[in-house]
Amino acid sequence: MKVQELMTKDITSILPTISLKQAARRMRDLNVGYLPIVQDGKLLGAITDRDITCYAVAIGRNPDDTEVQKCMTQDLTTCYEDQDISEAAMLMEERHIRRLPILHHDNTLAGVLTVDDIACASHDLAGAVLEAATPVH
Repeated sequence: MKVQELMTKDITSILPTISLKQAARRMRDLNVGYLPIVQDGKLLGAITDRDITCYAVAIGRNPDDTEVQKCMTQDLTTCYEDQDISEAAMLMEERHIRRLPILHHDNTLAGVLTVDDIACASHDLAGAVLEAATPVH
C-alpha cells in the first residue's frame, strides 16, 4: 500500500511569520496539534502544540509577537507520496515521530501521514510507531 492511499491530504499550512498565538488559534479551530510551515510552495518546517507550549511559552517567549519560525522544527523527516506505507512507518519509528510530512516529487507538500492514518491499515505498524514515538518519563 502506498502512502498516498492513507495520508491526510487536506492539510492547512501556515506562513513562517505568523505569531505563536495565531498558530495556536488555528490549531484550536482545526482541532489539530500540527501545522506545516510553507512559503512559496516550499516546506520550511512544522510546529506542534507541544513546540508552542514547551519550547516557546514555557521559556518566556511572548506568543503575541514571537513568529513560528523562531520555534519551528526545521530539519524534517519526509517521504514521497508513492513510497510504501511500511517505509514511511519505519522512518517514523526510527525518528520517533508521530507525524510525517509527505511530498510530491516536485518537493511540494502533498499531505501528512499520522499514526492514526497508519492504524487504518495496520495496527501492528501503528503500534510500533506509537511505541517508538512515546516519550519515556
